[in-house]
Amino acid sequence: MTTTPWKYLCHAVAAGFALAVAQLPTVPAQAKDFDVGSIHITQPWARATPKGASSAAAYMTVTNGGSAPDRVSCVSSDASAECQIHTMTMEDGVMKMRPVEGGLEIKPGETVTLKPSSLHVMLINLKHPLEQGKTVKVTLKFENAGTIDVDYPIAAIGAPAPGVAAGGGGMMMGDHGGGMMQMNKQ
Repeated sequence: MTTTPWKYLCHAVAAGFALAVAQLPTVPAQAKDFDVGSIHITQPWARATPKGASSAAAYMTVTNGGSAPDRVSCVSSDASAECQIHTMTMEDGVMKMRPVEGGLEIKPGETVTLKPSSLHVMLINLKHPLEQGKTVKVTLKFENAGTIDVDYPIAAIGAPAPGVAAGGGGMMMGDHGGGMMQMNKQ
C-alpha cells in the first residue's frame, strides 16, 4: 500500500489548523439574559483582574417590566468576600465612588445600565483574580422580584465593554477593580 503526498499534506494542514485554534486568545463566554419576577437582566459582564487585585467591577442592564418600583442589592459572589452596588461621580474634578445605600431603585418601566465609570457591582476582597474567558457568579436580591444568581462572563482587563478590546477610542485610566476607566478625548 502506497501513501500519496496528498495524505501527508492533509495531515499537516489539519495539525497546523489545530495548533492555530489552540493558540487563539480566550474569548469571554457569551452572556445570557436572566429574569426574576418583573425584572429582566441583560448583558452581564465583568472585567478580568491582575494577580493581587483586591476588588473587581461587574456590569449589566436591568429593566423593571412591572408596575411598582424595585430595589436591587448585591448579596454575594463566588469570587469575593463582599459585594455592593456602587456609583461613581465626578465632584470638583475628583472621581468619587460610594455604595448605593438601601439598594439601587429601578422604577416601573425603567432600564438602568451599570457600566464603567458609572453605576457598577463592586466585588470586594477578592478570593482569586477574575480570569478572562471564565465567569463569576453573583447573587442579586430584588426587594419585590426575589433573589437570582447571575453569571457574569469575564472580559479582558480594561475592556470598555464586552467583546471590545481595551484602548479602543480613548485614553485609558486605571480605576478600582483592576480594570480601566474610559476617558474620552475632547
